[in-house]
Amino acid sequence: MTMDQLLTEPEALARILEAVSATLETEICELWTASDRVIAADVYATVPLPRFDNSSMDGYAVRAVEAVEGARLAVRRTQAAGPAAGHELMPGEAIRIFTGAPIPARADAVVMQEECDRSGDAIVVRARVLPGENVRRAGEDLSAGQKICTAGTALQSPQLALLASQGVSRVEVRRRPDVAIIATGNELRSPGEALGPGEIFESNRVMLADLVHRAGAEPHPLPVVPDLPEVHEEAFLQAQRKDAIVVAGGVSVGEKDLVKASLRRLGGNVDLWRVAVRPGKPFMFGKLGSVPVFGLPGNPVSAFVTFLLFVRPALLKLGGRTRFQNPRIQAEAGEELRNSGDRPHYLRVCLRDGVVRLTGRQESHALFGLAQANALARLEPGQVVLAGNRVPVIRFGD
Repeated sequence: MTMDQLLTEPEALARILEAVSATLETEICELWTASDRVIAADVYATVPLPRFDNSSMDGYAVRAVEAVEGARLAVRRTQAAGPAAGHELMPGEAIRIFTGAPIPARADAVVMQEECDRSGDAIVVRARVLPGENVRRAGEDLSAGQKICTAGTALQSPQLALLASQGVSRVEVRRRPDVAIIATGNELRSPGEALGPGEIFESNRVMLADLVHRAGAEPHPLPVVPDLPEVHEEAFLQAQRKDAIVVAGGVSVGEKDLVKASLRRLGGNVDLWRVAVRPGKPFMFGKLGSVPVFGLPGNPVSAFVTFLLFVRPALLKLGGRTRFQNPRIQAEAGEELRNSGDRPHYLRVCLRDGVVRLTGRQESHALFGLAQANALARLEPGQVVLAGNRVPVIRFGD
């Protein structure tokens, strides 16, 4: 296959992921600041959960053989949540107990307080209990030695709580990739600057910085790069200090599209260029030394779509995650969706309650329509999806 031949989306993604490896070093992170960090090594439980037999209800610890309907049991002692009081249940007796409290010796069940009547220092059982009823057994949720976190997992609140339950205060995580972000074009001005004739405000860097952050990496936007070879090369040399480079604009076939030529002059290489996808056909991937370079089209929608399809999975892999493919679901079309082109088309849609609808104009420059969307619907070349039929969808983010 020559450089000018279109690759399919799966072919392009496979080549990119093969070229990107998770080689970033690790660092120690306090558990309080470990949200969304990628854990570097498997973690195993040292404390069983529950740690001891305890009550799942407020009620009375009993021996099930005695706690039959109508039984009268004496109540002389109490076991609250916290340190075990060392009580031992005697025949004909119940011990007042609260949720989470240790089960006293010789007790094997808990009568809910709603299932008995209290009269002075005794209870009368209204409904019998079975052995083990309302008792959480030690280790029934988690046993010591069981794997609780797998390397490559991005830590979320449930995993953080599980680590805390083991007394873990610090974890070894992968360093977040540092990603340089470049926007090219003579017509571009940063927000806050004055616009001259034919000039526009540059919007790709702030959009890409957010996308990079959501992919678990640290964005480092560079100043806007005009269409001058020497400025392109200077920007690339500065960006080469990072773990990856994302460039918006300058990757098509015009005289001012200097990215590929600048990359090659600096000794870099272009591994692929042009992908059979719409929007985003002139997407490029290469390397400058060992640093992966992602060249995105300058139109904001094209840049967004190609980032989601190709850059996000690569950055997730670079950051050490083992799950980096974009999650796809099937949704119902709320209206007719049509692709009259010869490439797969990602339509910008709003997904709500399992139904997708278009969000305005679908051209690659239509930024307002993208801002109203929360998902992409994929249509094959020439495909028409009638309202009520199913269509594959990629939701933004996770």
